[in-house]
Amino acid sequence: MLSNWCFAIGAWLLTGNLCNTPPRPQVAMAPSVPASYTDVLGAIEARRDSFNTAYQKADSVERTVLLDSARNYVFRQLTIEVFPRWYGTPWDFNGTTTVPGQGTIACGYFITTTLQQVGFDLPRFKWAQLAAEPMIRKMADGAKAFSDRSVEEVATYLEATGDGLYAVGLDNHVGFIVVEGDGQRFVHSNYYQREIGVMSEPLAGNNPLAHSRYRVIGQLLGRKMMERWVLGLPLA
Repeated sequence: MLSNWCFAIGAWLLTGNLCNTPPRPQVAMAPSVPASYTDVLGAIEARRDSFNTAYQKADSVERTVLLDSARNYVFRQLTIEVFPRWYGTPWDFNGTTTVPGQGTIACGYFITTTLQQVGFDLPRFKWAQLAAEPMIRKMADGAKAFSDRSVEEVATYLEATGDGLYAVGLDNHVGFIVVEGDGQRFVHSNYYQREIGVMSEPLAGNNPLAHSRYRVIGQLLGRKMMERWVLGLPLA
């Protein structure tokens, strides 16, 4: 009798079944299906509406917290959901596509299109045709210019300024810089490799950022920019 009880306890420890209770059947998990780009943008819009509703009811302290949360959310959506879907979309000087992987996209249009698609109210065509520095200064609270400085100095500045999304204007080009932890990535529609186009690459290397003599960098998603995102107000 005791030996049978010990056997049952041992079986339970090994299988989780006491007294030979039949094991529960294993349920196969259905493979996850990546959301379409349209679904991603729709979810972002719905979340923006939620932020808007909460912001309208919040006091000044709560609004600061909400804007920080909104900033983190938009940063994650851009860097994890939006930018990667654009990788491989070819560059063309006249490229204006709004669909990743279809048609071509110029560097300025990559900036304005992705920001507009996540909910920022901006004139996509007008700003994409501006020189890089005026466009950046319309979005960033401030901007830092580097003339004939090394990429290493730029990287040091970004490390000191901190994590976040930056826009960078060059001699004849514009793109994003994503800074997170020890990582710094140049995300842009690359006319050096036209067939690949949109890509993420290190700051140093064979690219327009490394070769440019002039660089202006502005940190995006500041308080003013995020407040306008939450409220649906124009950036201009």
